[in-house]
Amino acid sequence: MTYAVIMAGGVGTRFWPRSRTSKPKQLLNIFGDRSMIQQTVDRIMPFLDAAHILVVTNAVQAEAIREQLPQLPDKNILIEPIGRNTAPCVGLAASHIVARDPDAVMAVFAADHLISPAENFYHTLDAAVQIAKDTSGSITIGIQPTRPETGYGYIQFLESEFLEANNSRAYRVKAFAEKPNEATAQRFVESGDFLWNSGMFVWKASTILSLIGEHLPELSKGLEKIQSAIGKDDYTAVVGDVFTGLKGISIDYGVMEKTRDVYVLKSDFEWNDVGSWLEVHELSAKDENGNALVGSHVVFDSSNSFVFSPDQTIAMVGVNNLIVVNTGDALLICNRDRTQDVKQVVEILKREKKVDLL
Repeated sequence: MTYAVIMAGGVGTRFWPRSRTSKPKQLLNIFGDRSMIQQTVDRIMPFLDAAHILVVTNAVQAEAIREQLPQLPDKNILIEPIGRNTAPCVGLAASHIVARDPDAVMAVFAADHLISPAENFYHTLDAAVQIAKDTSGSITIGIQPTRPETGYGYIQFLESEFLEANNSRAYRVKAFAEKPNEATAQRFVESGDFLWNSGMFVWKASTILSLIGEHLPELSKGLEKIQSAIGKDDYTAVVGDVFTGLKGISIDYGVMEKTRDVYVLKSDFEWNDVGSWLEVHELSAKDENGNALVGSHVVFDSSNSFVFSPDQTIAMVGVNNLIVVNTGDALLICNRDRTQDVKQVVEILKREKKVDLL
């Protein structure tokens, strides 16, 4: 049996002011009429039925996720009492999956990525699942770089060592690399043996729990307590107690970088993690001057800008390379080159305790 796990507990601070604590990036319809998480589930549904799709989120977002994904059983919405990065998130989901099927394979996805075409995605996913079933190895999906991107992590692979399934090769991972500077990113791309780290993983649930036990023993002890409480009256209390005592750590840093039997499949689909308003602008349809507009606006002698203001007209005269996002209670005006810094606005609002804008 195969399960999909969608990690959906983030806030998406780079998408402020649209992204808020109660309705973050993954719950927004940034592209089209469906939210990012709805599009993610829509993409998985032809591969797996709803009973085998789990979402890990927090208590604040859980009800909205249930409303947006009514096809998922309520028991498939798993709640983290406190966000502790991706390793505890993955471990919590794996604990539930093992309780249902000790031999199950789990595929882990973010809730807010764009992937196309779907057919190529299914081909890659099918190969990853087959390798995970046959070898008990850990499979990650890498993206062929199209530019020296500094906003992504990278995976270096060994072309001489690989596993095969579904006419695809999964290469042994030599190293994981954190987000590089521009010169290093250029070197990675030119070398030909680095891929972008998509954050998608496939493995047996029992395999990742075993690896967590080996590399993150404190987390493993907590997950054992959670497993023993699944289906019991004290489950929520046990999860709360365990997560309160955990340190935040990513699955990449905590486990994958320390594990030898990790393989990376080269994807043959287009992928984007939509990490900022800049990427939304780049992915959106534009007019002849490079402007992408949501709402009715007046634009004169202006170019290469993105405007989101569905309820209020914005007039732009003689300005270029701007991001303008108007939600009624907040207005963001940002240079296209500074969209990664929008998260700093959220930090300032937190310090100033302006909770109505968070």
